[in-house]
Amino acid sequence: MPKLSRMSRALALALPLALAAVAAPMVAQMPEAPGKADKSRVVAGTYTADAGHSLVAWRVNHFGFNDYFGLFGDVTGTLQIDPANPAAAKVSVTIPVGKVVTVNQALTAHLLKPGADGKPADFFGAAPADATFVSTSVAPGADGSSARITGDLTLNGVTRPVTIDATFAGAGTNPFNKAATLGFHGTATIKRSDFNVKYGIPFVSDEVKLDITAAFEKK
Repeated sequence: MPKLSRMSRALALALPLALAAVAAPMVAQMPEAPGKADKSRVVAGTYTADAGHSLVAWRVNHFGFNDYFGLFGDVTGTLQIDPANPAAAKVSVTIPVGKVVTVNQALTAHLLKPGADGKPADFFGAAPADATFVSTSVAPGADGSSARITGDLTLNGVTRPVTIDATFAGAGTNPFNKAATLGFHGTATIKRSDFNVKYGIPFVSDEVKLDITAAFEKK
């Protein structure tokens, strides 16, 4: 029995070492993500929004109980940026409101339902115009990785100033199309009543929180 005990202890010590020896080459061969939050990777120029990976999520409070989420995708547009002069950056994007997505088909249909009997639609109506955001100023943060982007948001035929708190997320080369790529996250808060979308207030909150994620590729 003592011999078996010593053998068991030897195996218990040897097995982790053997597994580590096998795993080490595998870990060394694993590729890294092509994008990193490294400002030195930012290349000056004009970029085009990667529509397949640029999204605007929205959140409203429902009846004071909890928040409900929806999504706009297929965001298009351009970004002009020079890392030597970030305050001169300019961004212009288009958000297709008619492609709004929710997890509830009835709600999605209501958002795009036309007004009845000549009345205005409750929300966006049928075939709504695209929304646009065009920056008017960029105030870089002291950390060099954030900025407050102020611009004009046009939605539902109304234009209002909106400020986005943006954070640099990563830069690098897209491994598939070899394009230099930049990524950003952003947040903003608007009042939908400012854009004549007033249905259900205050049962559904007037305040709408926006969560933005955008990738731009240098063409």
